[in-house]
Amino acid sequence: MHLPGYLGRGEADGGEANGGEVRCLLCQRIDPPFERAVAYGSYAGGLRDLIHVLKFEQVRPAAAVLGRVLAETIANLEQAMPVGTIVVVPVPLHTSKQAQRGFNQAEMIAQSALKELSRPERFDLSTGVLLRLRDTGSQIGLTSHQRRENLRGAFAVSDPTRIVNRDILLVDDVYTTGTTASECARVLLRAGAVRVWVATVARTLKISDVISLPENMARDLPEEGSEDSLDKARVGMAAQA
Repeated sequence: MHLPGYLGRGEADGGEANGGEVRCLLCQRIDPPFERAVAYGSYAGGLRDLIHVLKFEQVRPAAAVLGRVLAETIANLEQAMPVGTIVVVPVPLHTSKQAQRGFNQAEMIAQSALKELSRPERFDLSTGVLLRLRDTGSQIGLTSHQRRENLRGAFAVSDPTRIVNRDILLVDDVYTTGTTASECARVLLRAGAVRVWVATVARTLKISDVISLPENMARDLPEEGSEDSLDKARVGMAAQA
């Protein structure tokens, strides 16, 4: 169920995609600041359960399993990335949330994934370079504009010298609306990064994530970093790892 890039920046000027296909104004407006985002599969079934037992039951062995599938995703994405060392940046948690959970799941999954790659020396894991300055809370129920405003100013780069003129691989567990990934990418680019790529274990992208729908048509989705609306997962999944 491996999915290649499911959302990426337009690669041609004048609203044209590969092959000269004309891109609509809406597609041009929602172009993200990163080069491409890829995920291993949909946020459902066993993949969803593993993410839940790691985040909400603190079953840490699940990170190794999730790291293996993320490594497969990174390996495919690597073919499109430039030569040279890639700086791997996990999406950070706020210090209060990380203290409550005891770890940052994105960081743990990234560490496990890099061990599985055929050329791990090409990737430089840089923790602490991207900071979450405030707890943004759940974004469920917010419009696209409200999500962007909620995250504005929430992230910062602690040491720009670690990323200036470098290509960045941003890693997280779930890509939902892309608001978090986009804001992190903007902050990294403003701090001097050349390009930002995104790799996640799972994705929940739907048309309602990028187009504002009437309230009675919108469907609640799990947001990046949100837990309040998620059910507890089955611990048995990780026990099989």
